[in-house]
Amino acid sequence: MSDFNEMHSITQRLADSDAEVRRVMVMELLYSDIENPLPFLINAISDTDAAVRLEAAKALEGIEEATAVAALISILKDGKEEVRVAAALSLAELKQDIHGPMLIASLKDDDPFMKTSILNALRELRVAQAYSPVLDCLNHATPMVRRAAISVLGYLKNSDALGELTRVAASDVDPNVRRAAVGAIGFSAEPIVLPALIIALSDESWQVREEAAATIGKLRLLDAEAELIKAMKDEYWQVRVKAARSLGRLKLAAALDSLTAALAHPVSNLRKEAAIALGEIGGSAAAAALETILDDPDPDVRKIAKLGLMQILKAAV
Repeated sequence: MSDFNEMHSITQRLADSDAEVRRVMVMELLYSDIENPLPFLINAISDTDAAVRLEAAKALEGIEEATAVAALISILKDGKEEVRVAAALSLAELKQDIHGPMLIASLKDDDPFMKTSILNALRELRVAQAYSPVLDCLNHATPMVRRAAISVLGYLKNSDALGELTRVAASDVDPNVRRAAVGAIGFSAEPIVLPALIIALSDESWQVREEAAATIGKLRLLDAEAELIKAMKDEYWQVRVKAARSLGRLKLAAALDSLTAALAHPVSNLRKEAAIALGEIGGSAAAAALETILDDPDPDVRKIAKLGLMQILKAAV
């Protein structure tokens, strides 16, 4: 088929009275031989049928031209949720930071879904110019916007944001936002971080406490030793798992009793983490504790105990 005939066929099918014909044509556009399917896709996002618009939004994924990005931004306010979600997912696949200014400008729109979608697109781009407008989003009334903004700030790793992130970690009304902030401050071990993480270890939400225990180990904050050991008595085993992991990373001998006690916990994941931590801490007391679980009912726990004993023996040579 000649280029002219193919273009004519595509145009006819995209104007067909049957929406299903138009939808299928949109799906096939990226696999056709035409040099530039973008104008057809941009027209398709204005189709009267939501299924056609949905396919157009999906098809625009990965097309890094400015007109495609602008088109996706425009349908973040589509009347159908599934179309909006498809556009947001396509935007999140952007790889070129040249689109940063267009995305940043769109943050001025106060629609929560649009803001969240734009923030998710900005996250991977790590555009430094996004810092100030993203920071402003921490005060948005909608929790999902605040969470998305926190994610961007975590990727940007700008130490100037630590003050706001620690404030949010300690005081935001939404536990998911607090958890996100606790995780985001994990890029820096500056002094301002420690008090916020210690507060988070006592948060009413166990997910926040879990994140705090993990972040302390990631940052190797030895000054949180007492609070981390206390977390080994948390009512949620998930928090204890992260606390055990961090105690092992920090090689805190003072945690030997707490970790040894965890070897008897009914949840095997906790027993495994405690065993790993004991192997990392080392010493005769840790070795003696590991010997008690060489017959643990979980084969993974037994394996970790053996590896821990070998690790301790090797370190002693």
